[in-house]
Amino acid sequence: MAYRIDNAIVKKDRNGKVTLIDPENVFKDEDAFIAIKSDDLITIQLLINGILSNDFKSWRELGKVPENEPLKSLFVRLGYSKEDIANLLKEF
Repeated sequence: MAYRIDNAIVKKDRNGKVTLIDPENVFKDEDAFIAIKSDDLITIQLLINGILSNDFKSWRELGKVPENEPLKSLFVRLGYSKEDIANLLKEF
């Protein structure tokens, strides 16, 4: 079971004007948005899918994760290889 976070692109021009690029019109009736970097969004989606499928190899071994450590590093610390992550991405 794959979980997908609805998303669109928020683009800012040189003058600071923000434009919502939403080809699927998912956000047509929304008044407020949150911007997240695309690689962080993919990481969040992978984490949610890992939790939903109970697929994480060893949460207990992580211990306390430093606040300044990037979220993306969790996959390496959990023992995932590049191939494992590629297989998770195929679910999207």
